[in-house]
Amino acid sequence: MFDDKSRYKGASQYQRTDRQGRTVSIVQVPEEQSEIFRGYHQRIQGQRLDHMAYKYINNSAGFWRIGHLNDVMLPEALSEAAVIAIPKKK
Repeated sequence: MFDDKSRYKGASQYQRTDRQGRTVSIVQVPEEQSEIFRGYHQRIQGQRLDHMAYKYINNSAGFWRIGHLNDVMLPEALSEAAVIAIPKKK
């Protein structure tokens, strides 16, 4: 169901019934991974997090790792940041 590079790969899932009576699959929140700091990126106007993730960690879907290292819940919170901490490639 999830890509091999996804943080949800191998996460347990379970079924629940929502308020409308539908059966939905729920993915268990994965254990928090610690990130190793690589360095800082001086952001240029218009740069996207997924592009930075591909450049530094070779995985555009790994943008969440940059958000995690910068202690933001939503990656969009970094859209106006001038300097962004970058994790080390695993």
